Amino acid sequence: MEIEIHDRLSALAHPKRLDLFQLLMRRYPDSVPAGEIADALALKPNTTSTYLNALKAAELIVQSRTGTSLHYSANLPAVRGLFNGLLGDCCQNRPDLCLQTSGDPIMTSPDRVLNALFICTGNSARSIMAEAILNAEGNGQFRAYSAGTAPSGQPHPEVIELLSQKDYEISNLRSKSVDEFASDAAPQMDFVFTVCDHAANEACPTWPGQPMSAHWGLADPVKTEGTDAQKHLAFQQAYGLLRNRITAFVSLPFETLDRISLQHKVDDIGRMAE
Repeated sequence: MEIEIHDRLSALAHPKRLDLFQLLMRRYPDSVPAGEIADALALKPNTTSTYLNALKAAELIVQSRTGTSLHYSANLPAVRGLFNGLLGDCCQNRPDLCLQTSGDPIMTSPDRVLNALFICTGNSARSIMAEAILNAEGNGQFRAYSAGTAPSGQPHPEVIELLSQKDYEISNLRSKSVDEFASDAAPQMDFVFTVCDHAANEACPTWPGQPMSAHWGLADPVKTEGTDAQKHLAFQQAYGLLRNRITAFVSLPFETLDRISLQHKVDDIGRMAE
């Protein structure tokens, strides 16, 4: 049976189903385990299953299996079809009504500095490391910041020691809230990266200037259990993964990539495993 526009709109009409759909759109192109969705939205497992089935029936999301775990992701072609039906067919492709995607590169001039914000929950480890790495490795082309959805108050001592040993600038590093970057007075971001799943699942502020966003999730070294050597190794591994991703990021040809191509590139970087 063909899915009509009203079927998809009906599936999104329920507030909780809409919350679930928006979570999967924030995490796109990643797939998210059903249990993680339930935890993020504070839903009972059977309620989550009901909402997932409704969105799946409307073909707005797709299901996959990893081992015994069911994962879900946004069905982007169907979502595009919904908006094309609303803003293309219905408005006869009027340019004053329809959404247009710019083909211009994000680097509008050779000397433009691009701002990037890294977000995690506590802003004590992963996002702090990413801020320091990009500011050092960006060759003056980038200005990096970091923030947390629930800031811990200070960077983790292990992070400060690690960065100091590697000769990164640490004097300006501090734990701060995402709210600090949501005001009109804040620096306007060109990129916003989430580096933990929990922060990516949350609804963040609407950033001025519509920056590009991507999810670069990795395990939180702060939560590592075991010996001191194992904990130390976890911080080293997180640093290594972030440095590899940021090295790949700063090497992109920003002066030639349009926004869609660049989005695909930064999404791919977020899936780098080492």
